[in-house]
Amino acid sequence: MDRPDTIQDADHEEAVRRALEEYYRAGKPPWDTGVTPPELVALIEGRDALPPGRALELGCGTGTNAIYLARHGWEVVAVDLVERAVEQAREKAEAAGVAVRLLHADATRLDEADVPGSYDLFFDLSCYCGIPPHRRDAYAEGLTRRAAPGARLLMFGYGPGTLDDTFSGVTADELRARFAGWELADVTPGTNPFPTFWFTLRAGGARVP
Repeated sequence: MDRPDTIQDADHEEAVRRALEEYYRAGKPPWDTGVTPPELVALIEGRDALPPGRALELGCGTGTNAIYLARHGWEVVAVDLVERAVEQAREKAEAAGVAVRLLHADATRLDEADVPGSYDLFFDLSCYCGIPPHRRDAYAEGLTRRAAPGARLLMFGYGPGTLDDTFSGVTADELRARFAGWELADVTPGTNPFPTFWFTLRAGGARVP
């Protein structure tokens, strides 16, 4: 879909990385609340809870949700673009006494991070919606190659125009277009004072090679 202009797009990626790092240098980022969202709790512990399997978290921050999944029997790999966040996540996982594979890595370049599939669950709390457009197909393709049949993707994102830039945000139509072979099973509005959404996608019955 999106063809990169090498210099401009590389500058764009670097600007996003620097902005994320600045959030962690300044203190706790607004998305890293230290509380596992009830939408994930419902998926893991609710009436139709998924049986524990393998989970991959994209943009794990300081590890709150990766640790939660590990405590509930999941084998967890989690990646984040910010090294400081991953270091804090490792400290928290060690203190919690759980095994989580935490990687300083780009969610759109999973092949470079030694993240083999397959996974039954992908979790994304505000990662995809901040990715520059020219990297979003790579994100979707990376997950698709690692998805077990019927895998779920639970994604939280804010709507376009929420931030003061030209690209942040995500819509249901975009996810339908980018995630070929997946079903957009549910879209639930968030409770924030600005437009946010919880998206649930399901992978098709056969893995894409």
